[in-house]
This record gives sequence, C-alpha cells and structure tokens, in this order.
Amino acid sequence: MPAYNASIPTIQKLTSSASTSLPLDKPARLILRGGRVVDPRNGVDAVLDLAVQDASIVAVAEGIPTTSTDRVLDCRGLVVMPGLLDMHLHLGDLFDIYESPIFKAARDGVTLGLSPGAGNTFLAPALLGAEIDRGLPLNVGVYLGAAAVLGASLRQEELVALFRQELDQAVLAQKLSRNAITNSTAHLTVGIKDHMGHFIMPDDAIDTVFEVTARAGLIYMSHTQDPEHAQRMARLSNGRPLHLAHATAAGCGTHGDGEAAMRAVLALVDGEAITAEFVSSMLLENRGRRDGLKIQPAAQELAYKALQDGKVKIIISDGQSGSTMKGFGSTTDNLPCIFTLARLGVLSLPDAVATMTCNPAKLLSERTGNSFFIEALGHLGEGALANITVADPLSHAAVYTIVNGQPVAFDGTLVREGFATGGLVSRFGISKRTGVGDLALYS
Repeated sequence: MPAYNASIPTIQKLTSSASTSLPLDKPARLILRGGRVVDPRNGVDAVLDLAVQDASIVAVAEGIPTTSTDRVLDCRGLVVMPGLLDMHLHLGDLFDIYESPIFKAARDGVTLGLSPGAGNTFLAPALLGAEIDRGLPLNVGVYLGAAAVLGASLRQEELVALFRQELDQAVLAQKLSRNAITNSTAHLTVGIKDHMGHFIMPDDAIDTVFEVTARAGLIYMSHTQDPEHAQRMARLSNGRPLHLAHATAAGCGTHGDGEAAMRAVLALVDGEAITAEFVSSMLLENRGRRDGLKIQPAAQELAYKALQDGKVKIIISDGQSGSTMKGFGSTTDNLPCIFTLARLGVLSLPDAVATMTCNPAKLLSERTGNSFFIEALGHLGEGALANITVADPLSHAAVYTIVNGQPVAFDGTLVREGFATGGLVSRFGISKRTGVGDLALYS
C-alpha cells in the first residue's frame, strides 16, 4: 500500500522545504467507546471499541483499556461505520460561495468526495490542490470534463501518457499549457465525465475518452438521464469500463415514461464493465427533493430491486441541492437513505452501509488499478486509514465525522482543528499536502 502522505514527484517541485511526513512522536489515541460497529467488508456488526492513532485504526475490540492521555468519544447507542465515500458530489465546481458544499458534506458524515463538475478543466486539480493546502476537512478529488480533455492539443497516446504521469514536461509545455503548475497537476484526477445531458459528442470523440480512461486507469462516468444516450454509451463502450452516473434520474420521467426508462438503463448494467450508481435522495420515501427531481414510484421499486439483487451497489448524493451547481440530491440525505433502506428491508444495515463505503472503494481500486483504495478506505480493519462516520440511528444524522484520524465535525458543527486534515485524491492515492497553495515558493 502506498504511504498515505507520500508526495507525488511533480507536485513536490512546487514546495520549498515542506515535509509530508507524519510526526515522529506518536500522538495520543482517539478511542471510540461502545458503539455498534458496522463494517461490512470485514463482516463486523457488534458493540465494540475502536482505537485510532497516527491517522490509522490500530485496534477494534471489546473493552480497549485507556490511559490518561487518550481522548475518548462516547458512542453508546450510536452506529460506527466506515467514513462515507461519496463518489459523485458537486463541490462547488469550483467553487461555491453560497452553500460551502465541502463543509456541509463534512457535517453530513462524508469523509471523501469526488467532484464531477461539468466545467472541470485541466486546471481543476491545481485549484483543488490549493484549497487542500489552505485546509479542508475532507479528502476530495475531481473528474475532468470530457470536453476539456478532448479540447486539448494532446493526441490520444499523449493523453494516456499524461494521466499515467509518463508524458515529457516539454511536450506538456508545448501542447497543454505554459503554466508549470497546471502541467504538474493535470494528471491528478480520478476520472473523466461526459455531460451529454448538456452537450452531445460524436462517436469518435466518445471512443477517444473510452480509450484514454481504460488504458490510463481512470473512471469513465457518463451523465445518465436519457435512456437513449445510456444505450448509445453502452454500445460504444465495446467492453471497456463505463460508470452510469445518477442512474435513478432516468426514472424521473424527463425523457419518457420513468418506469420504462429505468428498465432500459438497468438492462445495460452488468456489474462488471458497466456499473451504475443511485442518488440517495431518490431512494427515500419522498422520492427526491423539490428543487431537484423526484423518481416515479414504479421506477423507485425497480431501483430497490436492483439494490437487493446486487445489480447496483453504489449510492451517491450528487449534492448539494442548495448550491449554485445543483445536483439531484444532497449529502443531507446520505445517512437517512442508509437507515431507510435498512428499515424498509430493502437491504440489511451492513449492506446499506456498504453502498457508500467498501463498494465505492472497491470500484475505485478496480478502475484505477490502485489497491490503496480498497486497502485503506471503506472499512474499519486494523491498519485502515481512520475515516469514520458515527451516526445516530434515531435522527439519521452524523454525530461525529472523523477524517484521517482527526475529528472534523460534531453534531452538525465543524471542528476547526480538523480543517486541514483532508487530502487530494487522485488515481495514485491521497496526498496530504500538494504544495500548490504555496505559489510564492514556486521557482
């Protein structure tokens, strides 16, 4: 497993003497006492204690003894689960001055969010890296917009080399940008998203994106609302990996009958090459948000069955609904969705938790070829990165949000000490510090 704080060579050039190493002296442990620990990847569902040290989980057991230096959180009556991984969360794109979606997500129990903004360009990783260096409470990453990728002067082979971090800097300076900061961070993305809900691309352009994502280890996420577009994407994939974004949007009836559209989209999903995700808001009993879209009742039943059958294994927010860039849902609905699915008997509580923890971590590892995600994220085993969501099963709200071992939110209030705990997510893992924000130190 790559080290959590390992720097990425091209980014390190932008820093002065800043170190990304953890401190040599071990800090006091953080003990989560007496909560119901639900860890689906490791098959755990029991009342246990959990100990965190050096940003990692170091013990999960009954009655962990404490010392006077330990910090203890009383989790009795609460559910302790792996930190929520929201792999489709609009983070302001980039950036939202009204809703502050990153901070709202932290209050809602999200520990990692990936932003698929329609306008995300090659500059997006640098902008987000600068925010990380100034201090954010979450692990965050971006998908690039397909139009931005296709608009570059780089040929297909060069794009593949770029995302593999193998393209010569001289070529980048000639064909992508004269800005060394952009060139040093352009490869730091988790995927590419097409937004053909807004813009239509020709077949050859789509084929280029498929080739680049498949060969470079990126997620190809496609805007899914119109079933005809989804069918076209599945046809053009030719066995190459494809992830259908917010597939429940097809069931809202914006492109014909919602039930028929939902059936058509689900018929494309094989769980291997073609995967899909559902919006948490649309799985609640009110079927969605008034400022978004509501899924039709028959389509929602189809979504429930797809979850039960294991056809669709990932739930996302596509939030925030109150932001300038509105999604179809909100992070506020993530935990209520998990508990509602369990209460309705659609999924067991562990299986519902898995949809926003170990399942997206598995997909990230499979599509990027990096075992870091499944090894370090989405579970509560010893050695895992300490991303933890502690939720109240009665209010369905996050009580504690812990990111990389640091409490960042308590009862809906942000903890300022945790503002600098997040890292930048790329296909290479998580970098705690990028150096992009230290522009004055650039030489």
